[in-house]
Amino acid sequence: MVKFGRITARSAALAALAAATLAVGVTTPAAAGSPAPRAKNGPVSVAYVEVNNHSMLNVGKYTLAKGGANVFDIGITFAANINYDPAKKAAYLHFNDNVRRVLDNAATQIRPLQAKGIKVVLSVLGNHQGAGFANFPTKAAAEAFAKQLSDAVTRYGLDGIDFDDEYAKYGENGTGQPNASSFVHLVTALRNTLPNKIISLYNIGPSATRLSYGGVNIDPKFSYAWNPYYGTWGVPNISLPKQRLSPAAVEIGRTATGTAASLARRTVSEGYGVFLTYNLGAADSASYISSFTRELYGSDAVYTK
Repeated sequence: MVKFGRITARSAALAALAAATLAVGVTTPAAAGSPAPRAKNGPVSVAYVEVNNHSMLNVGKYTLAKGGANVFDIGITFAANINYDPAKKAAYLHFNDNVRRVLDNAATQIRPLQAKGIKVVLSVLGNHQGAGFANFPTKAAAEAFAKQLSDAVTRYGLDGIDFDDEYAKYGENGTGQPNASSFVHLVTALRNTLPNKIISLYNIGPSATRLSYGGVNIDPKFSYAWNPYYGTWGVPNISLPKQRLSPAAVEIGRTATGTAASLARRTVSEGYGVFLTYNLGAADSASYISSFTRELYGSDAVYTK
């Protein structure tokens, strides 16, 4: 089932994984005057939020019963779009009303999460207009879009950008088909302007198979990459350390709890450092979320309204 670009489809090992995971550095420093975020041992947990339907603040409502640390380390605002202007023959960054509401109200929608130590990343998705990350016709065009992305991160005080190459509809409006250089130029330019921010890859679409060009390999420029197929296990085909990969993907409330627990258990046992979830809503899902936090962190999850 396709929904908003998504295909639904402890001990010594944990301690070793924790050390490697913490070295990646995903914790946002607390805002001045706020208590420091509580540390936890285990993989980085990621939550995509469909802001057309749900609040980003839901990401901060879950803590671990043991120790009180945040369940989720990264919240991803899903999603801005890469649109196309036929008159200018150029791609541009577009925010629908719901994404715009989150960004324009960063003080109440983003800063409270960051004050808890949760990173907030903006996902960017195709919009059926022919513009995508894989078909910029020139290096300059790719760099121009990278600037729009970095400007948005700076303006709204975000922690990074997530690339999701779905629904571009390459070829629409006279646009080109995917080429070998486009995504390499885009990610290279973005990493140059955002050296310390998150750049993540939702491992799907033409861009995900075009990570090298002209002697430049952009694999190490990504902070993380994850499997895009919910309810499954699939190691992203990218040269990143295991601590920065999520082969597990879970849709909250739709992936069976037994599957979610099994995927979490495998994440720990095989030494991977990230656990991806999607579609976190407003309802109290602590019981469901506990199915994987018990495996990842040895603790149930607690929901605070």
